[in-house]
Amino acid sequence: MNKILLNYLLKNFLKTFFVFVLIFYCFGIILNLFEEIEFFKNLNVSIFLPLVLTSIFIPSMIIKILPFVIFLSSLWFMVKIRNNKDLLTLKVFGYSNMKIFLILAITSFLMGLFILIFINPITASLSIYYEKTKSNYSRDIDHLVTFNKNGLWIKENVNSTQRIISADKPSGTNLKNVSVFHIDQNNKLIEKIISENANIENNEWILFNVTIFKPTNGILEKKFIEKYYLKSIYNFEKINTLFKNYNTLSFHNLVINYDKLLKNGYSKNFLNQSLHNMLSLPFFLFLMTALASIFTMNTLKKSDNLKLTILGLITCIFTFYFKDLSLALGKTEKIPIYLAVWAPVIALTIFTFIGVIQINEK
Repeated sequence: MNKILLNYLLKNFLKTFFVFVLIFYCFGIILNLFEEIEFFKNLNVSIFLPLVLTSIFIPSMIIKILPFVIFLSSLWFMVKIRNNKDLLTLKVFGYSNMKIFLILAITSFLMGLFILIFINPITASLSIYYEKTKSNYSRDIDHLVTFNKNGLWIKENVNSTQRIISADKPSGTNLKNVSVFHIDQNNKLIEKIISENANIENNEWILFNVTIFKPTNGILEKKFIEKYYLKSIYNFEKINTLFKNYNTLSFHNLVINYDKLLKNGYSKNFLNQSLHNMLSLPFFLFLMTALASIFTMNTLKKSDNLKLTILGLITCIFTFYFKDLSLALGKTEKIPIYLAVWAPVIALTIFTFIGVIQINEK
């Protein structure tokens, strides 16, 4: 009998979870599809391309919000078995609140490990394909930044002209061997700027040891300047954010190629944040399932369903805000990045521990 009850509990819990994942996936497709259509509206592509890109982009987004998906699905499942008296039946056959809580929470933790080890590499590969496909069609977009083995390449509109910038890989906040081409609407060269080194910490770039070429009557005039200021919509932080996409990094890649990623220009702070974010996922799933169990097991009244719904939404909003705030403090180095990632987990653990003691007494 215990095996039958355990199978019933796990089967229906997992079924509810996957239904919620499917619902969020469908909502994600609907919302993101409009953005992809807007991106490709002036390009000669098949109508299926935006749909395909949307479908491979959403899984990585689902993983990012998975703690909230598991919380809502757990809350729905617990309310359901409480309302149809299945929770009471489980207790009659010897399933205490603590036992039910542990079964569901541990299942969520194991799902988190499975997603981290097996699903995350797949979603990271899909994100890489998504980014590469979008970048291939971005050449017709007004502003573009690409980064590959040859270095950095930037295209931006400046009033009625275009500016194309190429440089070697960034070294800190500096670019080496910078070339800047100013082109008019007729694709004619206005000027060419070559610099040995450029500081791009701010939007006003500082170029050093500069050579400027300007065409005059069909002849390129050369001019040397020690320092030249260039205003751009991009700075080091913005460029850094653009080509270091968290979604394209897999857990395996972070663990195995950590030193290699550092050499490729990724900041240690960013890699540590990404790694610990991934490591915290199973614990987040465990705790969010635990919270849903605590909320529903404290009462058996059907009249409390509305209160539980409101409480669940408030919990999701507060947890998301606290997590986001903590990461913001970590990124600005107000607190260590390790503490920034794990602080929400620690806070939820304390709250859950208190709640578990209460439901265990009932």
